[in-house]
Amino acid sequence: MSHANNPDILKRLKRAQGHLASVIRMVEEGRDGLDIAQQMQAVVRALENGKKTMILHHIDHHLTEMTGPLPPEMEEELAKFREIAKYL
Repeated sequence: MSHANNPDILKRLKRAQGHLASVIRMVEEGRDGLDIAQQMQAVVRALENGKKTMILHHIDHHLTEMTGPLPPEMEEELAKFREIAKYL
């Protein structure tokens, strides 16, 4: 599956798009700065989560493509790598 067809990545990007549309609308309406800043933070977090999802998908997809199925002990090590990558 390509990154373009990954429903998790698309879902996160669409969430960011929705939050950004809200920010634009709030600015146009002259809403309070605190409210706008909170909504902007939601945009940033949605993009960060989309980026993490894409990176992990990229690693999984291309690693499997290059090596084929991994032995169980390597799957365990990859699971650890995926876990620590959450902190990027």
